[in-house]
Amino acid sequence: MDSEYKLYIADSYVPATLPMERLAAYLAALARLLGEEANVHFSEIAAGSVLLKAVVDSQAQPKVSERVRAVRNGDGPKEARNAFDQIDEMLRQDNATGALSGDAGGVIIPFPGRTRPPATIFGPVRQYGTLDGQIYRLGGRDATIHVHIRDAGVEFTALETDELIAHQLGRYFLGPTLRFHGEGSWLRHGDGRWELKRFKITHFEELNEGPLGEVVAALRNVPGSRWGDEIDPVQTILRERHDEESKRH
Repeated sequence: MDSEYKLYIADSYVPATLPMERLAAYLAALARLLGEEANVHFSEIAAGSVLLKAVVDSQAQPKVSERVRAVRNGDGPKEARNAFDQIDEMLRQDNATGALSGDAGGVIIPFPGRTRPPATIFGPVRQYGTLDGQIYRLGGRDATIHVHIRDAGVEFTALETDELIAHQLGRYFLGPTLRFHGEGSWLRHGDGRWELKRFKITHFEELNEGPLGEVVAALRNVPGSRWGDEIDPVQTILRERHDEESKRH
């Protein structure tokens, strides 16, 4: 026999006022929370406060039940924990609370939503450092030019510079990876996440994107360089890079 899970969204929308895009976001997060996508099906939206029903095929019930219990205990797959966080954040944004219940009717996972205590934020912390990335947006209407960069799927949109440096950066638009030097202003959230609020670029340099072996060979040929004394120069570069990243974060 199939089992059923119900996600309550209380004190906010009713089915007639819930925007379709918001409904889709809640359903997508609920699907990731429950897992077993091929065997979990949307059933209906019940009347009253918004009540989203999902039906789980009998063969997938043990795995879904175990997954839900793990998330309730603060454990389980990262995707499921992230889905819990996403649902709770959406509820907070919607000034709502919520709960996930099962066939027995009792609450399995409560979602505090708008009643969640605000996370502690530390900062801003100002520190001179570097950021690496490719420029994908560059412009501004005043003397401050805004620079947006991306690196390995991570985007930074809080970089600023002056007109002189911006003019130099223009030829690198959508080009090679650059290293930007400057002073950054960071906020540290209660969950340990760092958020960049502002980064003032003072200068930059183009990174050598050639094969690492060629870079090491070039360094060894520089007059006065001590890279020829390194037993394993590649590991030295990687270790120094790791140390630099640790300081930045």
